[in-house]
Amino acid sequence: MDIRRRIEEVLEKEAEAIKSVRVTAAFEEAVYALRDCEGKVLTTGMGKAGHVARKFAGTLSSTATPAVFIHPGEAAHGDLGLVGQDDCIVAFSTSGKTREVVEMLELGRHIGLKTIIGVTSHPDSELRRLSDIIIDMGVIREPCPLGLTPSASIGVMLAISDGLALALMELKGVTRHDYGLRHHGGYLGRKARLKNE
Repeated sequence: MDIRRRIEEVLEKEAEAIKSVRVTAAFEEAVYALRDCEGKVLTTGMGKAGHVARKFAGTLSSTATPAVFIHPGEAAHGDLGLVGQDDCIVAFSTSGKTREVVEMLELGRHIGLKTIIGVTSHPDSELRRLSDIIIDMGVIREPCPLGLTPSASIGVMLAISDGLALALMELKGVTRHDYGLRHHGGYLGRKARLKNE
């Protein structure tokens, strides 16, 4: 096995998956929905999609859109109480069939969840049925030798979430000063403050 070549192939496949995403009007709708959300911005996902959702909430918060991750498994045990009237949620699921995610979104509607933005790949998913706005990841072929390990799909999710967050940041007119206020420590905070002085 040529390990370096194999790693190059994985990187190529992941890059191809990201490049093949069609940026449709749904992306624009999603950014406006997040900007205009009158309640809280929530994110969710299970497993590795959940890690992307948690990172997305962190990126939104650090770029002037407060957001919080809600774990779909914990939602079944009381964390659904985090959902309030007029909240918006971005749900990540490649299959769109993850039971915990689907169940949480269905029950969240009864509490007042206003807008569901679904990020998914499979055309026959429950997430598509439940979503007001659908961000289509396209057909994903995982470079895993078994075709199972989420890697290209997670790369696509991450790229989509970054695209949404950075477009929203620009739409809201977030300045370097605004950014610096949310990063009072570390390299990025210093970098933002130095440019402002």
